[in-house]
Amino acid sequence: MPLKPLLLASSSRYRHELLARLGLPFSSASPDIDESPIAGEPPVDLALRLAESKARALAPLYPDHWIIGSDQVAGLPDGTRLSKPGNYKNAYEQLARSSGQSVIFLTGLALLDASSGTLQTHCEQFTARFRDLCPEEIDAYLRKEAPYDCAGSFKMEGLGITLFRELQGRDPNSLIGLPLIALTNMLTSWGRNPLLEP
Repeated sequence: MPLKPLLLASSSRYRHELLARLGLPFSSASPDIDESPIAGEPPVDLALRLAESKARALAPLYPDHWIIGSDQVAGLPDGTRLSKPGNYKNAYEQLARSSGQSVIFLTGLALLDASSGTLQTHCEQFTARFRDLCPEEIDAYLRKEAPYDCAGSFKMEGLGITLFRELQGRDPNSLIGLPLIALTNMLTSWGRNPLLEP
């Protein structure tokens, strides 16, 4: 397959920083999609649908690119969905609910060849088991790191690591928003190996 320019279908600085780790040149653009879940849609299906929708939304504007779409769904065992909190109050409530719980993160990934329509998808699961957090710990964490634009109300790559008693999964990058192991496998299968780039 002929190599094509990479486009990250995201405005997230976290995903931008993650993709930059692979050392491949890429550009980025923000897709405009409706991220509302469909009634009764399983979390895995939602994560994959949103990742693919982000990539496909930009295909008409970037017809000669390989487009990377990614989206994350996080939830508690009782089915409560966790989102980007946006403010202190919502973040505090999310972390209080997550205290002592296992939160499952499902990160959908799509790699689309915009010109041919060829598509690869993958959903990466990662489980974060939270410590029993007291109110003072939650308050102190939020005031120190203000993770209000992060799903689940924490930054795993920062002080958020102190909130957990265990992390379980193949790729911790998926917690930040882009599963690099799966993406590397996809790119390599299309002949683009980050280790062999000039």
